[in-house]
Amino acid sequence: MSKVEFKMPKLGESITEATIITWFKNVGDTIEEDEMLVEVATDKVDSEVPSNVSGVIEEILCRANDVIKIGETIAIIKTDGKVSVSKKETDNKTDQKKVKQTKTSKKVKPSPVAASGQFNVSNSNTFFSPLIIKIAKEHHISFEELARIPATGHDGRLRKSDVFQYIEDGRPFKFAQSVVQQDPTAYRIPQLNFDKGKGKVIEMDRMRQMIADHMVYSKHTSPHVTAYVEADMTNMVNWRNANKLAFQEKYGERLTFTPLFVEAVAKAVKDFPNINASVDGKNIIVKEDINIGMATALPSGNLIVPVVRNADTKDLKGLASDVNALAVKARENNLKADDIQGSTFTISNVGTFGSVMGTPIINQPEVAILALGIIKKRPEVITTEKGDEIAIRSMMYLSLSFDHRVVDGFLGGSFVRRVADYFEQFDVDRVL
Repeated sequence: MSKVEFKMPKLGESITEATIITWFKNVGDTIEEDEMLVEVATDKVDSEVPSNVSGVIEEILCRANDVIKIGETIAIIKTDGKVSVSKKETDNKTDQKKVKQTKTSKKVKPSPVAASGQFNVSNSNTFFSPLIIKIAKEHHISFEELARIPATGHDGRLRKSDVFQYIEDGRPFKFAQSVVQQDPTAYRIPQLNFDKGKGKVIEMDRMRQMIADHMVYSKHTSPHVTAYVEADMTNMVNWRNANKLAFQEKYGERLTFTPLFVEAVAKAVKDFPNINASVDGKNIIVKEDINIGMATALPSGNLIVPVVRNADTKDLKGLASDVNALAVKARENNLKADDIQGSTFTISNVGTFGSVMGTPIINQPEVAILALGIIKKRPEVITTEKGDEIAIRSMMYLSLSFDHRVVDGFLGGSFVRRVADYFEQFDVDRVL
């Protein structure tokens, strides 16, 4: 008999950790090679991970909700000595050491200040996951302050949504240990008890909780400003309607408006590269690649952002192929971790829901997001060789939300105007 360390496998490009959701096997259970062992979550995608060997589960080293680094040992499997390791597992082997449950959390001893009664400890569970510790470090939150945050997780565990809500509330316990009198003129967040009303209670699923966390974090982190422009889409609409059947016959791909939008946005990003950035402390990282995220609705109603990579290097056929493939994966709940990683700029086509325009929330860590409204025919005044005339035109509103820490009004306004210009200047004589 021999023992095999089952490690957290690589789950996608740039993914460094995953959260345990459910173990499908218990200690003492028999498992076959390729049989599902554990379900894990990475950002918004859940993945079922199969065993790479056949044997008996001897030890499980982490529990549900633990955050585990890629390559860390999460279980021990006793085999008959004939280990058949899959090629994918072989390719993904790491040199990281075995990590047990005690290394996936940190126990914090309450400080003497807490014992003296100068503040009340709301969170009696003093075990904090690496994710919580990472967030705390980013926001300079001490362990003593973490211990005061009300926890809503299982067994009193502190969840990241608890931390973000605490930050959104203005960190009311930040200076609790201080004996210095607070400025009586300073603004304090009122502690209000709202009547939530009565009705059917629906518990948020995990993805909805993560979306809520991301949205609150984005609004808290980035001072949002939204700029609006209007675009005459008549040329693009007419060309697409006239060529969609021929396009599908020639390339075997549906021609929706999305690849046309992605194409124009990628061109505008190349014109204004500073919109293709993220913020790292006091540094601005201007990305080399132009990866366009597309906010997409899943069958559950939740939103996810699959990514068209290197959109500026692809022709219309390539863009249509990528867009269609990602849309099908989203509808069938088959998006993988790599499909939603690495976006540098996001578009949200709110027009598909009938919205005239929207005020989108930035998809962190990006610095801007573009919402595209419904394309609607309206009478418009246009200038022709005969002078001003009223004509029926296909019009659309564009709204760009941007992070005012690093994107000023000139850059944001110029960028969204350039996107509208590319829409309006679409070549009606374009050849497939």
